[in-house]
Amino acid sequence: MNYKQIRDFTFYIHRYLGLIVGLLLIIIGLTGTLLVFQREIDQYLVSQQFGQVIPQGQRVPIESVVKTVKTAYASQPELKLLSINTLPDAHLPYRVWLEAPGEKRTQVFVNPYTGVIMGSRQWERTLIGFTFKLHYELLAGKIGEVIVGIAAFFLFLLSITGFILWPGWRKLILGFKIKWNAHPKRTNFDIHKVAGIIAAVFLGMISFTGVCWNFWDFSQPVIHAATFTPIPPTPVSQPIHGKSPLGLGEILKKADAALPGAVTTYISLPQTPEGVFRVGKKQPQEASEYGYSQVYLDQYTGKVVLLKNGLQPSRADRVFNSFSPMHYGTFGGLPTRILYIFVGLTPLILFITGFVMWWYRYKGKNSGRESIKMIEPSVKS
Repeated sequence: MNYKQIRDFTFYIHRYLGLIVGLLLIIIGLTGTLLVFQREIDQYLVSQQFGQVIPQGQRVPIESVVKTVKTAYASQPELKLLSINTLPDAHLPYRVWLEAPGEKRTQVFVNPYTGVIMGSRQWERTLIGFTFKLHYELLAGKIGEVIVGIAAFFLFLLSITGFILWPGWRKLILGFKIKWNAHPKRTNFDIHKVAGIIAAVFLGMISFTGVCWNFWDFSQPVIHAATFTPIPPTPVSQPIHGKSPLGLGEILKKADAALPGAVTTYISLPQTPEGVFRVGKKQPQEASEYGYSQVYLDQYTGKVVLLKNGLQPSRADRVFNSFSPMHYGTFGGLPTRILYIFVGLTPLILFITGFVMWWYRYKGKNSGRESIKMIEPSVKS
């Protein structure tokens, strides 16, 4: 296969993949632009709905917050306590997550200084919750999750093929020049190539991480194998006959002792007798909002069964920890997050310009066929 045949084959893959999944990628891209600033948007909406948190000295113990929420929802036993977000920001409420059958999640907001419940809401019905579910699974559960994962894989292929087809490799200026006064087909081609090459690397990172997340059961062992990192055993608790789980306060003390100087950012509670407490920690040197450190503790003894130090990650964890910054554009701070808004719009731009180019080509072929049909009778006569 010579160079021209390879390029033609790459071109056909690029064109028809774009036409097939274009509309789906537009939905994913537009919802992604909103999720880039999901934290700021959601915090603003929470403050508007439930009011501001005013710092008032010491925070109430987490265990008393859990007790308050359990008491308030005692009449709804179908709601299971999942986790608590305890970010150290003085103006943020504690966010307690409850889950009902069907993975319907409720957020309960508690004032960290008074312990009073500020209000609650069903997460899927919020702006960010709805947008996330649409972005991640098209509001279609596991089936939608698979579809989005496949679409992300196609986007990864589109990024690679577009990168290869970019005309700027022959002459740099051709790759960035747009002829605004040319035929619409040429103008759309120029817009397509410029928007595509600017966003190609970022779309590649977004699509790669999207594939890994949506096919996590497959990607996790592959990344462990590729980085020569052994997969750690699943943390479990050892049930002790006649012994109840430890209180949350005691668990948190043991987690603090495991990583001195780190602040607790979230707590995931065990959901089964063999489940463990997972305490998220952020050390001062960690840049991530929630930190990458995690302490897994046996719910009956408080023994640390697994410790992940965010400052000393394994090779596989380095890859996993890079997924969120790559996907949401937080790796470069505010400038890259703003850039990602435009990156999220590129599937729309690329689909429209690609469709226009295809339409003119399709119309040209049909016009050619019609001309041949009109000429043939006269030739025969």
